[in-house]
Amino acid sequence: MTDPVLKTLLLPFSTGKLDWPKDKPVLFLRARADTALGDFAPGGLICVQSFRSHADVLEKAGLRVAPSLPEDDARFPLVLVLPPRQREEARALLAEALSRTADGGIVIAAQANTEGAKTGESDLKALAGNVESLSKNKCRVFWANADETRRDPKLLNDWLSLDTPRPIVNGRFMSRPGVFAWDRIDPGTALLAKQLPDTLSGHAADLGAGIGVLSVLLLARCPHVASLDLYEAEARALDLARENLRHTQEDGGPKLGFFWQDVTKGLSSGPYDVIVMNPPFHESRASRADIGQAFIREAAKALKPGGSLYMVANRQLPYEATIKEHFTKSDVLADEAGYKVIVATKGKRTR
Repeated sequence: MTDPVLKTLLLPFSTGKLDWPKDKPVLFLRARADTALGDFAPGGLICVQSFRSHADVLEKAGLRVAPSLPEDDARFPLVLVLPPRQREEARALLAEALSRTADGGIVIAAQANTEGAKTGESDLKALAGNVESLSKNKCRVFWANADETRRDPKLLNDWLSLDTPRPIVNGRFMSRPGVFAWDRIDPGTALLAKQLPDTLSGHAADLGAGIGVLSVLLLARCPHVASLDLYEAEARALDLARENLRHTQEDGGPKLGFFWQDVTKGLSSGPYDVIVMNPPFHESRASRADIGQAFIREAAKALKPGGSLYMVANRQLPYEATIKEHFTKSDVLADEAGYKVIVATKGKRTR
């Protein structure tokens, strides 16, 4: 197995310490796929995964997957959880898991030791009133019996509300814990927006759009943009982007498109006159310059000849070679506060 957290999550079942429910559906929150799931009951597994890349893998494995929970009160004898690193989002997810577990059922979670496993175990105990755990693979798996007489109902409701979208930046945007720069305007994004020429026009795209901050700033600065497509792998962020861009549709604003999509696998629309982006470069705590490099390659494919890419990145990220390989011209528009803003132009076709 290549996923030590998922391997650890399944440890109590593979060792016989816990029993997998027979002929009953199991809920898996923040699900990820692995061959070991086939040893249990994939046919009865309901997977919830809002990150497109993981959702794609789950679907290819033949599993049922949705970006969010169904709006019903269904409860399950077993709920699996892979909590994220962000504390408020993780607490909200544990509270959701417990609220979806049938009385007498089991809620079970796993995290890497470096991603807050001990804290997660303590949080589940505070919610459920009981907890057991095992450690292996530099991870911890912890579980609790769903006993309504032992849980803390006030804490449960308080933590469920932690994932509620809320206004930030004096009400300018709606956001929620766990999405990129969830409680502020990212300084790199702000720097990029200031460098965009107000003459930009035509068909535009924002790659890795998050909650839509850069898109909002682009449209405010560049009134000649006729249409804008937002690409984002995290459905929780893309839902907020729709809300944050709603005001741009007043009085016949630019046409908008929203794509729940992994940019590294290509774009669904185009070609574009201009692309803007602040590409991600982390997966959990690991630095991943290859993600931004893939964004650059896909941007080059999706631009019209003569089209322009405007991007911001941390100064140390090695993107220049990839830009040189796929664009005929590039310039650094700004280099300050640890960020660099780059414009790159795609070559025009020659006869």
